[in-house]
Amino acid sequence: MARISIFPLPGAVLFPGLQLPLHIFEPRYRAMVGDALARDRRIGMIQPQRAAEGAPLYLIGCLGKIGEVEALDDGRFNIVLEGEARFRMLRELDVTTPFRQVEAELLDEDSGEALAPVERALFEREARRFADAQGYSVDWDSVSRLDDVSLINGVSQIAPFDAAAKQALLEADGIAARCELLVQLMQFFGRRDGDEGAATLQ
Repeated sequence: MARISIFPLPGAVLFPGLQLPLHIFEPRYRAMVGDALARDRRIGMIQPQRAAEGAPLYLIGCLGKIGEVEALDDGRFNIVLEGEARFRMLRELDVTTPFRQVEAELLDEDSGEALAPVERALFEREARRFADAQGYSVDWDSVSRLDDVSLINGVSQIAPFDAAAKQALLEADGIAARCELLVQLMQFFGRRDGDEGAATLQ
């Protein structure tokens, strides 16, 4: 069981093993970063279910440790959050701090998990098709050298999907399930409109 100070930011999803640069300017989150730096440098990224003050939270988020930090003269921070582990929120705590806190359980991850060769091949083929359709330039030689966990989590974090799709990827248990969902999402979001040749999200 862990007590986690949270940063509920729509559309911002952090995955274990990856980094997320953040610009912290709101007073309550500046207070949260200051508090984290004085304690264990950890904060939790979790998405609210809608973009409204005090909105309910999704149940799954990712605990991150503040790595790089730049404290600006006016009290703002530039930080890089390093993903450590997913967590499941058990309940939101009644707190006096300006930032929200939750009680959560950390989820065990199998860092040595691997895809079957056929799964990896299918993913890379679909990723190339999606990147070409979206007009992205990708260094495929570098991609081919990534281990399965880094590849799947990395694409899950940076892919241009909507907040609900990113949340579904974060909630997927295991790299194989996340890979399968990624392929489905790339096929869905990469569909081309026959009349205009543009990617459609419908």
